[in-house]
Amino acid sequence: MANIKRVRVVGFDSLLVEFAHKVKACVVIRGLRAISDFDYELQMALTNSKMHPPIETIFLTSSEQYIFVSSSLVKEIVRLRGRVEKFVPKLVANEVSKKF
Repeated sequence: MANIKRVRVVGFDSLLVEFAHKVKACVVIRGLRAISDFDYELQMALTNSKMHPPIETIFLTSSEQYIFVSSSLVKEIVRLRGRVEKFVPKLVANEVSKKF
């Protein structure tokens, strides 16, 4: 995403709507893996819209190969000394392994 104009990927430690307002963002992109994600994410999108009406949420579905992968699953595999390179990029696998 770093090479797409007007798109930034950044971290923050506040409410999403506060951060969006601060950086003058009007769109948030969220990923969905399963229908259970949609239920939670829809609630968040509606809440964010109510708190900061200019904000819109766009949902993108995951490709089939990542539909079952969750951060909890990856962390559990690493905690039990398993290899996670098949589930996440190598850089992510290296960083997660350092933390556990």
